[in-house]
Amino acid sequence: MTTSTTARTVLFDEIGGPEVLRVQDLELPAPGPGEIQLKVEALGLNRAEALLRSGAYYYQPTLPASRNGYEAAGVVEAVGEGVTDLAPGDPVLVAADFHLSAHGVYADRVVLPEAMVVPRPAEVDAVTAAAAWVTYTTAHGALDLVAGMRPGDHVLITGASSGVGTAAIQVVRRAGAVPIATTRTEAKRQRLLDLGAAHVVVTDSEKDVAGETRRLTSGRGAEIVLDAIGGPGFKDLGAAAAPGGTLVSYGWLDGRPTVLPTNWPLTVHGYANMAVFATPEARRRAAAYLASGLLDGTLRPEVAEVFDGLDRMPQAHRLMESTTHTGKIVVRP
Repeated sequence: MTTSTTARTVLFDEIGGPEVLRVQDLELPAPGPGEIQLKVEALGLNRAEALLRSGAYYYQPTLPASRNGYEAAGVVEAVGEGVTDLAPGDPVLVAADFHLSAHGVYADRVVLPEAMVVPRPAEVDAVTAAAAWVTYTTAHGALDLVAGMRPGDHVLITGASSGVGTAAIQVVRRAGAVPIATTRTEAKRQRLLDLGAAHVVVTDSEKDVAGETRRLTSGRGAEIVLDAIGGPGFKDLGAAAAPGGTLVSYGWLDGRPTVLPTNWPLTVHGYANMAVFATPEARRRAAAYLASGLLDGTLRPEVAEVFDGLDRMPQAHRLMESTTHTGKIVVRP
């Protein structure tokens, strides 16, 4: 295809709050060699995107006119020369592995390298698919591939009402292990139990997370701790782990330096999803894991709210930063 088209695209020109996000019509070039053009049907929001917009991500946005957005589901509209595994009409989702300012997918159409998308089952709707890749691959990669989760393991999941947290509950259940979830407020306890958590520790009232975890595991502790928060409190999570247990830190919501526990023996991993799924083979296997779980119903993304229209992206970011929701926020362009 040699023609170009117009794409409504969310950009920002300065670091700031959600109000800096704006929608602009951009000329979208035809896909070149090895590229596909995607008609975006749904966008899944991730905290990394709010951090990029506010200047707190691990790299700075390229300004002005920075793009944003890791996660999308849609349909292939056109393919460039040399693309043989995908064709127009194929349903796909974006397998996030790119610089946000350059390739961010907050738009109604995008052109991406073929390697940045994976097929999605036709039976899986776009909203569900847009809420799935980052959350489930993070949980699967951290727990199954890095921590070596086994049936019968107790897994402590901090910040469990987040997108990754709710996905992790299901990934743990799928492996035959036992999820113990933490959340800050009592208001989210029942929803986490409904999602499959075996136990919920409310940190506002049950402040001794390590003590509660040991109580719930007959004194042994959790074989695996999956932590979204980091900071000085990470050190205390060591006491929640069983002797020889594994702690995986994948987020830094606390914002302060993460302090390691000292009650060895323990194994501690700092987890980066893009490093684990950096190769085509790794992404192929992750896509197979995700598709099988979505089709058999063991993986069911928790969608907190769906916003219609790219012009509502600022409101969606405000909700994401409020942390009052449970699960993923999705925007339909």
